[in-house]
Amino acid sequence: MKKFLKLEKLKPGDQVAILSPSSGLPQVFPHPFELGLKRLREVFDLVPKEYTTTRIMNAPLKDRAKDIMDAFADPANKAIFTSIGGSDQLQLIKYLDPQVFLDNPKPFIGYSDNTHLHNFLWNLGIPSYYGCAVMTNLGMNVEMFPMTVNSIKQALFAGGEYEVTASKEYNDIGLSWSDPANLKIPRTMEPNDGLYWDGEGVVEGTLWGGCVESLIFQSTAGKYLPKDNDLEGVVLYLETAEDIPESWVPSYLIRGFGERGWLDKFKAVIVGRAKAWEFDKPNDAKQKAEYRKEQRDSIVAAIRHYNKSIPIVQNLDFGHTDPQILLPSGGRIKIDADSKIIKLVY
Repeated sequence: MKKFLKLEKLKPGDQVAILSPSSGLPQVFPHPFELGLKRLREVFDLVPKEYTTTRIMNAPLKDRAKDIMDAFADPANKAIFTSIGGSDQLQLIKYLDPQVFLDNPKPFIGYSDNTHLHNFLWNLGIPSYYGCAVMTNLGMNVEMFPMTVNSIKQALFAGGEYEVTASKEYNDIGLSWSDPANLKIPRTMEPNDGLYWDGEGVVEGTLWGGCVESLIFQSTAGKYLPKDNDLEGVVLYLETAEDIPESWVPSYLIRGFGERGWLDKFKAVIVGRAKAWEFDKPNDAKQKAEYRKEQRDSIVAAIRHYNKSIPIVQNLDFGHTDPQILLPSGGRIKIDADSKIIKLVY
């Protein structure tokens, strides 16, 4: 089983780096970005420090890679926050010097396309936190969700066990960032279905995974995946992005993992609630429910072809949805499928 470093927790007043390792959307939409920075200061008492490419769209890959390494190398930075995701982060991994991160390990926070940096760190034995972008979760309209705030505070500051419960309501319907006035309008909330359980048993394992679309990119490149032996005792986490892929997409990824023999190594699989609405796909409540069910059924079928019994838990509050909790990638998770209890170890 792969071993991971133990990282220092944050303290009020700590400086944290703000990076755009993927898209430089803070340049295009500064208002949610500025709101997210304000929340870092006022809600979490942290001091954000931006880097050269943080507010530059389409910044060269080498420049973004330099900012990442500079941010990790600076001892004043106690953690790294990302502005948002994107689509090309895998292409900058080759410009990173692993020794910089091994010499200066610290918490890295982000999701979506940031899957690539999470897994780069994972392969080095450096844990990280999957979730919480400055522009989305920190820059949430009106106020942050209490579940999100509590998860961030426990993960980054307090530590210990965090029991995962399903939110009563969720949001995946957006409001345009083009109009700053929208930030004062609450998001549309809908009733949440709760967690969906399949399988049995009590397991504990190390979290590895990420955004399905990013993991497909990694699997195709084939250069940055974990070694087979490192996946012994791992709990896989998956979630799909705002492009709302058809159900066969995560199914194909899982089947590829199955053909690698990984479904014999994974101790469980957890899946974030699928985003089912986007500006170009404004699905109604019925269409959203049908889409999520089709994805859930497809994922269970793909896993059960290779493993008949490991626990599968779906519709968790992580990934491209709100509220959102942080997952400790490279950290521990405890799943009791018999009593239907999940605990993260922060």
